[in-house]
Amino acid sequence: MLNGYLHWPGVRQVCHVIRERRIRGRREREVAYYVTSLSRTQADAKRLLRLSREHWGSIENGLHYVRDKTLDEDRCTITSGSAPENLATVRNTGLNLLRMVGTRNIASKIRSFTRKPQRLFTILGYQN
Repeated sequence: MLNGYLHWPGVRQVCHVIRERRIRGRREREVAYYVTSLSRTQADAKRLLRLSREHWGSIENGLHYVRDKTLDEDRCTITSGSAPENLATVRNTGLNLLRMVGTRNIASKIRSFTRKPQRLFTILGYQN
């Protein structure tokens, strides 16, 4: 029941993490809330914190870094309407597809598509 706050099926714990950081001498504080199906015997506070850090580390290193560096997303000038969200969805779909087929070096694979675009269609399941 979790003190009556949540009635979602499978929820076993709710926790919050307070993050503090300094940027250019200014202190910032952020509170994040987490919901999990792990019981207290499966995951104490220390393990929940580790799982949270691993989760965000994989997102930052595995997704945002690749989007920023390999796909040069930060320099994209598309800003109106739904176009930015749609383009982000296309980028994420492409990255996920490449990972699903076992690609380890995304940048190298994308360069190989520019040299021989037929490789992309092969991954998508199209044959000549």
